[in-house]
Amino acid sequence: MSLSAKDVDAAFYGAGQQVGLEIWCVEDHGLAPVPKSSYGKFYTGSSYIILNTVLLKSGIFQHDIHYWLGKDSKEVYCTLASDKAVELDTALGCRAVQYREVQGHETVKFLSYFKPCIIPIEGVFSSKFGLSRNETYRICLLTCKGEHVVRVKEVPFTRSSLNHDDVFVLDTESKIFLFSGCNSSIQERAKALEVVQYIKDHNHNGRCEVATVEDGKFVGDSDVGEFWTFFGGYAPLAKDPTHVSYIQPKVCDVKLHWIAKGEAKFVADSSLKKDMLHTDKCYMLDCGAEIFVWMGSNTSLTERKTSISAMEDIVHSLDRSTNSHVIFLTEGSETAKFRSYFVAWPTAQPNLYQEGKGKVAAMFKQQGFEVKELPEEDCQPFIDCTGKIQVWRVNLHEKIPLPSTENFKFYTGECYIVQYTYPGEEREEYLFYLWVGYNSILEERVEAISLMCAMADSLKGQAVLAQIFEAMEPIEFFSIIQSLIVFKGGMSSGYKRYIAQNKIIDETYNKSMTALFRIQGSSVDSMQAIQVDPVSSSLNSSYCYIVQTGASFFTWTGNLSSPKDQDLLDRMLDHINPNQQTRPIREGSEPDNFWNALGGKLDYSREREIRKVTDDPHLFTCIFSEGVLKVNEIFNFSQDDLMTEDVIVLDCLSEIFVWIGQSSNFTAKRQAFLVGEKFLELDIFLERRSLKTPIYAVMEGYEPSLFTRFFPWDFSKASMLGSSFDRKLAMVKGLHPKMTPKSSRKVYGMHSTESTPDRSRSKSVSSERERQVRSKSPALTAMASRFETSNGRGLSTPPPVVRKLFPRSSPESSPSKETPPLSPAMAALPPQSQQSKSRAPEPMKAKDVHLNMTNGKTAAIKEDEAESLEAKEESKIFTYECLKVSSKSPVTDIDVTRRESYLSHEEFQEQFGMTKKAFYQLPKWKMNKQKLALDLF
Repeated sequence: MSLSAKDVDAAFYGAGQQVGLEIWCVEDHGLAPVPKSSYGKFYTGSSYIILNTVLLKSGIFQHDIHYWLGKDSKEVYCTLASDKAVELDTALGCRAVQYREVQGHETVKFLSYFKPCIIPIEGVFSSKFGLSRNETYRICLLTCKGEHVVRVKEVPFTRSSLNHDDVFVLDTESKIFLFSGCNSSIQERAKALEVVQYIKDHNHNGRCEVATVEDGKFVGDSDVGEFWTFFGGYAPLAKDPTHVSYIQPKVCDVKLHWIAKGEAKFVADSSLKKDMLHTDKCYMLDCGAEIFVWMGSNTSLTERKTSISAMEDIVHSLDRSTNSHVIFLTEGSETAKFRSYFVAWPTAQPNLYQEGKGKVAAMFKQQGFEVKELPEEDCQPFIDCTGKIQVWRVNLHEKIPLPSTENFKFYTGECYIVQYTYPGEEREEYLFYLWVGYNSILEERVEAISLMCAMADSLKGQAVLAQIFEAMEPIEFFSIIQSLIVFKGGMSSGYKRYIAQNKIIDETYNKSMTALFRIQGSSVDSMQAIQVDPVSSSLNSSYCYIVQTGASFFTWTGNLSSPKDQDLLDRMLDHINPNQQTRPIREGSEPDNFWNALGGKLDYSREREIRKVTDDPHLFTCIFSEGVLKVNEIFNFSQDDLMTEDVIVLDCLSEIFVWIGQSSNFTAKRQAFLVGEKFLELDIFLERRSLKTPIYAVMEGYEPSLFTRFFPWDFSKASMLGSSFDRKLAMVKGLHPKMTPKSSRKVYGMHSTESTPDRSRSKSVSSERERQVRSKSPALTAMASRFETSNGRGLSTPPPVVRKLFPRSSPESSPSKETPPLSPAMAALPPQSQQSKSRAPEPMKAKDVHLNMTNGKTAAIKEDEAESLEAKEESKIFTYECLKVSSKSPVTDIDVTRRESYLSHEEFQEQFGMTKKAFYQLPKWKMNKQKLALDLF
């Protein structure tokens, strides 16, 4: 669809180019931008347009457009708002999703932008003469609905407005009262307290008393008596509430209509298919609670405006409430909810940017050019990888411990339990992995979960559990094991019995057979050798391979592999073939005996494998009852959305976390895996997710950095006790909430599974060389031991110099004679930790603040550190135009990883829409996304 400048309102020029919200208000038959200081204030007599821009990890902007209609807004302003929303979508390339928001019936997504709530203001917005409202303070009664997003509505200030089902806030000049209906949930009461805090801060400048009143209880409390005096004295509420509830749209069958000349023409109501939607027409999908308007890409701007205007009359004629949620979609921007109503909607095509980038890199490599790849942030582990590891092989109903020299060798026909112990933020952390081989039997899979849960239960809820499948392992697992070899076959009696009963050929690896190993990994700290079928069709130009034919070995290097891949090949040879010489072969120069070993030359993939871009995380509340899982998404989530009464799923696409609140009705961790499996079966985003996606079970209070990295995390909140209501009430009243006793937090090393009598970190620290290798990862201990005893060749290359993501201070000399003796707990610590505990840490330098890593995430910069940084850089202030990556006059002698820090406070606020302090409290991935959007990364 062609677009000219006259088709777009001048107010939209440059819109959608920065992450965050942009708001306009309809005023005098035009649009007026709303200042950021007024975001969240909506006037009942006005109509607004809200644009939310998000930068996806793929590097593409995602836009959502909402137009909000106040209950007292003129019809002409409502119509103009819908027309302008279409213009804005057109200006953004017709890729946005539009939502019609009616006051009091807003979508959850819209309300999430303005947490904790929006409280509409009587009057009309004015950009010229200020805000036209009555500024005299008046008492008001508000009802609060919702357990994660609160819908606030003012109701008549009378006793008849109160009921047993809802939570109410009575706002008076000197005190705010919270009245909780006896049938309201704890979560609703807790969320209503956030509304109380909001009113206290905005209407009372933070100086106001807060009182809580519980329905049905009157025991002489002065606050309760004062509350009822506003209603003429105490009297029991009627059993049947007399309040008017929100109108619920009628439940009806899904029907597809074609919108033509202001009328809806029926198309179909069953077996809907995508080819029913013609690219030059507009359609309405009536789903009862929601109504979708789909606009073909070849429809004109005028046709779209006409269809949207006609939709109002059509909805009314269909006896649909005007408060139904209406969502407008342009062809190509269909949401997962919309697509779910159609049979076999075609899967989305790969992102052209990512696909093109990979193909261009592959083309240059094939021409002999060296192409350097930028490191991926997601390839870095997000936990400390210097802990201790112990591995068990599951053999029917028992677990057999593996020796440290074999704990990195897995078989595809078996299941393994990996216990990893590492120092966390405030205590020793425990992480259990259940690794499920592709060919393992069901009996051992079920038994393995029981065994792992029993081991975790002995730690009294402190452990994090994960179920992972072969070929779907997360980055952290590879970094813990470090050098993983996956062989075909299996050694367990259950696997042997299974293949015997089914007359399956035993493919279990042995040194005399022909075997082919694919070498892969992100670094020398995370590399794998995977045994694949020994045929030439298993080759891929993107990888390096090891070919074993009895006593002979070949190494095959693909043309698209990198020097890093070739380095990994050399190192994995030291594990698989430490004593034999190998014959290196480059792709394209293979001898005949190489192809003969693989059964002849066959076609294989010669294209670069493109790493799938991970999506932004999504958070869902879960209700699991009688085998049925119901979920609701929480948009723009934060740590406060993790309520102790809930079970939450954090969906990160490549893995999911099931978070279990301490006060939830879950009693066993294995239920978390069941919830995770049911969640994957739902396939909410219609991405045909693998049911073998890794699932983590996380208990409240023991969240690992793997989980907390997706939140601006406050460890003091994670240590609170009591219900969600009790916790927030204490904070609102300025009291100290109950905290987990510090005595229950483990000191590093106190419960190590591999401690030795001399308190060293590992059982087999037999040489200085081994200590150097072991310092990075548990798996390297065994590797070093084998190299010391090998009478063949040693390491093909020297051991890597490891860059620790989680550095610890290491003593260069032994303690002096005057050093006091250590306590038993301190003696159990590694020498590095002993020293760091016995002396104060060195002060952090300002220039190193951006490198401060804590458990794999960027630590929130503390207030004093931020002030120190700002003071040092006070003399180095540059304009935004000079600091941009694409600047025509770039500045020099700056830290390019922190370009944003050289902005003045005023310009930083203007560009980022927040203060520096608030920005540095965000998780690293959110900071990087915002910097990327502003060309500062």
